[in-house]
Amino acid sequence: MSDRISRLASTLQEAGIDAFFAWAPVTMRYFTGYGEGAHERFMALGVNAKGEVAMICPALSATQVARAGIKDARPWRDGEDPLALFKTLSDQWNLESSIIAVEDEMPARQLLEMQGVLPAALFKPGQSVISTLMRKKDQQELDLMCRAAKIADDALVAGHKAIKVGATENEVSDALSQEMKRLGGLPTFAIIAAGANGAEPHHLTDATPLKDGDVVILDFGCDVDGYQSDITRCACLGRASDEAKKVYDVVLRAHMASRDKIRPGVTAGEIDRAGREVIEQAGYGEYFVHRTGHGIGMRGHEEPYIAPGSEVVIQEGDCFSIEPGIYLPGRFGIRIENIVAVTASGYESQNEDPASSLTELR
Repeated sequence: MSDRISRLASTLQEAGIDAFFAWAPVTMRYFTGYGEGAHERFMALGVNAKGEVAMICPALSATQVARAGIKDARPWRDGEDPLALFKTLSDQWNLESSIIAVEDEMPARQLLEMQGVLPAALFKPGQSVISTLMRKKDQQELDLMCRAAKIADDALVAGHKAIKVGATENEVSDALSQEMKRLGGLPTFAIIAAGANGAEPHHLTDATPLKDGDVVILDFGCDVDGYQSDITRCACLGRASDEAKKVYDVVLRAHMASRDKIRPGVTAGEIDRAGREVIEQAGYGEYFVHRTGHGIGMRGHEEPYIAPGSEVVIQEGDCFSIEPGIYLPGRFGIRIENIVAVTASGYESQNEDPASSLTELR
């Protein structure tokens, strides 16, 4: 973890930032190994441009903070004022009129309290600071992500077995979650969207019963030691219609076209455009309503975002989804998603390749 702190300190120096404060468990875990949330209580992990680290935390978390190896821990008990600890730290780090970066996930309430203590300081968005570091995955991180991806790949069999006439979306979701847990992952989500529900890209899985002819979207993933997987597959309960087969083929070709574009130096927008053109040329452009992908690592969604027009340059070590989709309102949807890791010369897929045609379950 000390290497990550050193790289963060160097990044702060280069950006002219005096200190960075984190609140989100994911961010704190990435830099220190400690990742317990504080809920409504004040908590802040501070790192200054010299590489000094301090943690202001509720006293009920003090043992866990110490176990993570954070030497400068400043716990406070309920009834005490954590802002007094923040003021002391600010004085020690000479932050009275400094430039301070905070991450996007810090609650507005806590940020306002910190600004009240340091009214002359300039508080700036700091997500880009940590995103720069967290984007580039090392081999240990990639190995954990591949383990999580393998669990999701293997769990698909249980998902398919659960897809039966009369079964509900919730039941299929439960089957996937139970299988990911059995295989050693911590299930994080399992979205099932059957029939017309599949035309809602972020459908809230419910008690809708599956019926013969339904195209079913399965979008699910798990956590392995803090790192995430995310995969989307489609299947048809019974015989698939000709149009469902056609749409699947278009989405698969779009998926592969975007993947074929991946290499260091291209922009995220170029990757998005490669797949989007396939869907547009097939006449379904208006039914592809979202970006092609999102970064993934310790967060399910992080930089880089593979979005139309994005000028973000893709780098070795980036990990992100490729997930084009077509959504026909009132009828069905198709989305195909793999997680890829960018290599020196191209990419590697962390998931097995999707089926070459729409799977029919009978």
